[in-house]
Amino acid sequence: MKRFFFAAAVLMLLVPLGVSAQQKPVIGVSCSIDGSTVEAGMTYIVSVRKAGGIPFIIPLTTSEAEIDEYLDKIDGLLMTGGEDVSPLLFGQEPSPFLGTVVPERDTYDLTLIRKAVLKGIPILGICRGIQCLNIAMGGDLIQDIPSEVPDAIQHRQTGPRSYGSHTITIEKGSLMARLLGEKEVAVNSFHHQACGKVASCFKVTAKAPDGIIEAIESPDGKFFGVQFHPEGFVYSGKKAFLPIFQHLVKMAGEYAASK
Repeated sequence: MKRFFFAAAVLMLLVPLGVSAQQKPVIGVSCSIDGSTVEAGMTYIVSVRKAGGIPFIIPLTTSEAEIDEYLDKIDGLLMTGGEDVSPLLFGQEPSPFLGTVVPERDTYDLTLIRKAVLKGIPILGICRGIQCLNIAMGGDLIQDIPSEVPDAIQHRQTGPRSYGSHTITIEKGSLMARLLGEKEVAVNSFHHQACGKVASCFKVTAKAPDGIIEAIESPDGKFFGVQFHPEGFVYSGKKAFLPIFQHLVKMAGEYAASK
């Protein structure tokens, strides 16, 4: 009985102050599959937590009904890195240099993105995530940078994930420029595919020195992606790239409030 009156007293104090008892925004995190195991890196989980969100790993499924159920439970969506994407999904035949493709994950990722966009759920795509975001909305990919891009720089670094191996130039006035506060930064790089033709709903806001697209965003900043791995920096304690995740959490909070 004493506990009941204490809880009631706390709620009475919170209401006049405009403080909500609602949870922090829930950020759905896409996963990969390895045999019978689905997983998402702790770098993503920790980055969401540090940004003020609650990470929720979305189990891999190709069931649209299940995906709808999961999307009803989240406020924001983080699409993670991983394998190559099947070129058949963006109207191309496979390059001889195409890497591992997981058809179930392709279906899962693209369905998640398309349904989240329709619901207005904010999305951040990282590495494979930015590529799937672009494909889902009508863009395509460069299947293999070294064989398709003349004078390409190294995009598969051998250094640690918290090490910036090449620079990117950021578009002035863009969301990415506002978040990072810089026009040029060094980023990490672990990919051989990249966005090619960009979907019309996105603007390119950062590029590597060889022209490879490093960031895209929608006009309202609700859907955005980066080709590099900001979670690698955040996980190691470097705060410069934390605003990328904080923006996702902020947009997720606004979405939650609108439901």
